[in-house]
Amino acid sequence: MIAELICVGTELLMGQILNTNAHFIAKELAPSGIDMYHQIVVGDNPKRLTEVVNTALSRADVVLLSGGLGPTDDDLTKETVAKAMGKDLVLFEDEWKKILSYFESKGRTVAPNNKKQAMFPHDAIILKNPNGTAPGCIMEAGGKAAILMPGPPRELRPMFLDYVLPYLLEKSGHRLYSREIRIFGMGESDVTYRLDDLIKHQTNPTIAPYAKTGEVTLRVTARCTDEAEGEALVAPMIDQIRATIGDVVYDTNGRELSEVCHYAMIESGKTLAVAESCTGGRLADAFIDWPGSSAYFIEGDVTYSNDAKMRRLGVRKETLDTVGAVSEECAREMAEGARKAANADYALSTTGYAGPDGGEPGKPTGTVFIALASEEGTIVKRLNLFGDRDRIRHTATLNALDLLRRNICTK
Repeated sequence: MIAELICVGTELLMGQILNTNAHFIAKELAPSGIDMYHQIVVGDNPKRLTEVVNTALSRADVVLLSGGLGPTDDDLTKETVAKAMGKDLVLFEDEWKKILSYFESKGRTVAPNNKKQAMFPHDAIILKNPNGTAPGCIMEAGGKAAILMPGPPRELRPMFLDYVLPYLLEKSGHRLYSREIRIFGMGESDVTYRLDDLIKHQTNPTIAPYAKTGEVTLRVTARCTDEAEGEALVAPMIDQIRATIGDVVYDTNGRELSEVCHYAMIESGKTLAVAESCTGGRLADAFIDWPGSSAYFIEGDVTYSNDAKMRRLGVRKETLDTVGAVSEECAREMAEGARKAANADYALSTTGYAGPDGGEPGKPTGTVFIALASEEGTIVKRLNLFGDRDRIRHTATLNALDLLRRNICTK
């Protein structure tokens, strides 16, 4: 089944309103197994709207429309689509009574032009709208369907999930089942190079790579009839991917790196403290973001100045004077000092030059040291990161999380 989306509204074309409906519908439609090849935004103009509706109906089985169902003269979606499908509009008395009741419950007066919101083709399937005055509807003709939804997201989203999606799933007879493989420690080009043979010969399931700052996601998607069949198709592919690229895979169910670390810490029964310089609290926030982190997270110190590193963490003045705050030695002493001060099982530390200023010979901007201290000793890693200040701090945080992940997920 092929679907096409038409978002109606001059305000969308002028940038006055962000078109979040297109993003929402596309995201929700993807797992249904329905293909979408075109999305269109058109203004409140009957001639241009007629053109795009006719074009969409000529190449798609289902045309989804959002917007233009209001009571004003420029709300012409329903009238235009009905005409394109050879249908006349008639008043649905029950729907008109619901609109009257809605206004009465809000203490508002009904305007005469609200009556057009209760007019539909006689054979239309009505889509309830408990969050507004404009019901949606489905018009069917010649093996095609047009699905009309209101523009406001708070009205469209529940209507789509409660009525439109079930209708589409029943019509399509199949769906897409996906799992996300999350990867840290290998770039997108390297990942796709190593998986080249799998990607070239993919049929069902398929592999789609997506890159984000510091990470790579692979979406493995199977066309199937139900979730059990989908899992049976994607699981062997995921096993092949893990065998090919190794332990850079940190999750196969779409969880973030911080979430993986969060649950690994809870499962371990251990405690954690952090000491940060260049990341400035981002590392602590990555844990505290998750409910239940109080089970393991004891405290975090943002020791930005040398004085704070000495006073709060016990970093030696000799270390700072000889090799500086951005050094393996300082990262080590920060982690060990934080672990001791908090009486924690683990402690993470970060120190580095996030830029745009700073750096020194042999340690340019982007030089970051991270450390993990535990009863088994202290591990220190040097990172040579790139990008602006925000990217360096973000990537440093991810590296610190990954260092913890690699050590607690294997215990």
